[in-house]
Amino acid sequence: MPVNLQPPAVRDLLPVKGVLLGTAEANIKKPNRKDLLVIQIDPMSTVAGVFTQNRFCAAPVIVAREHLAAGKGIRALVINTGNANAGTGEPGLAAARATCAEAAAMLDCEEAQVLPFSTGVIMEPLPLARLVAGLPACMANLRADNWHDAAQAIMTTDIVAKAVSRQISIEGATVTVTGIAKGSGMIHPNMATMLGYIATDAAVSHHLLQQMVTQAADASFNCITVDGDTSTNDALMLIATGKSSAPAITETTSEGYAQLQAVVTEVATLLAQAIVRDGEGATKFITVQVEGGSSVAECKQIAYAVARSPLVKTAFFASDPNLGRILAAIGYAGVADLDVQRIRMYLDDVLVAEHGGRAASYREEDGQRVMQQSDITIRVMLERGAASAKVWTCDFSYDYVKINASYRS
Repeated sequence: MPVNLQPPAVRDLLPVKGVLLGTAEANIKKPNRKDLLVIQIDPMSTVAGVFTQNRFCAAPVIVAREHLAAGKGIRALVINTGNANAGTGEPGLAAARATCAEAAAMLDCEEAQVLPFSTGVIMEPLPLARLVAGLPACMANLRADNWHDAAQAIMTTDIVAKAVSRQISIEGATVTVTGIAKGSGMIHPNMATMLGYIATDAAVSHHLLQQMVTQAADASFNCITVDGDTSTNDALMLIATGKSSAPAITETTSEGYAQLQAVVTEVATLLAQAIVRDGEGATKFITVQVEGGSSVAECKQIAYAVARSPLVKTAFFASDPNLGRILAAIGYAGVADLDVQRIRMYLDDVLVAEHGGRAASYREEDGQRVMQQSDITIRVMLERGAASAKVWTCDFSYDYVKINASYRS
């Protein structure tokens, strides 16, 4: 079961003016489940996004990038689960474009104003006929208060839907930010395997919106790992409809820029952490915090070496304080001039290692006590600078293997 993660309550998910969401059961992979989502947005909205850096990126990623670059103003997003439409060559590209064309015809807009997204099994043809047949039901279901169903419609191996809302006041006007995400396995930057959609009714210029979503991703979805595999389909989209009465944000010095950036990043972080808490087979949520580095990049490099180590992750699943595995991961992280004599390593408040080895005060029963918790922090103090970084991960359990061994069945 997910680690200290509850499903979102319908009442807690706030509509965003200018955004409608509709879901359908299109039978793309399995019957009797929501697997198709349309997000319709009002004209004059701005849309920005960041995508996977996997060179085998999926057909919908390629088409979505093309349509964003066309600059015609995005009017809708179409998301399907059950099939990734990745590793499908030219037929996959044609299917992604046909999806956009069909949705555009129903919404009376241009094909380039629709963005396609897919998630699911890689290297299998997209069942386009089923997807297209499900679009009318999505259109008939379009509602402003449909965020909860939308979060369910984009799930794959997720156990819990992931959705968050926040409201802030900018110069006396209420601004809403609501987001949904999916992800459970094949999670690792860049971006981490996931789909995420965040919308706000603030008015934000396109170049600032792109800056916001990039910064939010770097502080959230680019700080998580479940299994070290970067997906072919990752995307995080940020939509700003401009329907709030707050003044438009056109410069970083604008009154509301810092406020909106902070709340968008908060929503993205909560969604990213929810993905790790719902990691396939996860029983522990682990924060790896590296401090005192010479650069943020160096700290992240060490944090990820620890967070993606199968030996570290299996030890945490077993609550076995075989903590030399953490030291080994720090040592092979690739920081050539690291002075291990200066490093201190903690589990929560328990000092485990210093001066190149086991701390004199460390007792194994203290380490085991911490490892039996469901939420655990590993702190690595390098003592070589002022930089720090934080990465979130989970353990590896038997269920991770079971889930992925039978993923297609």
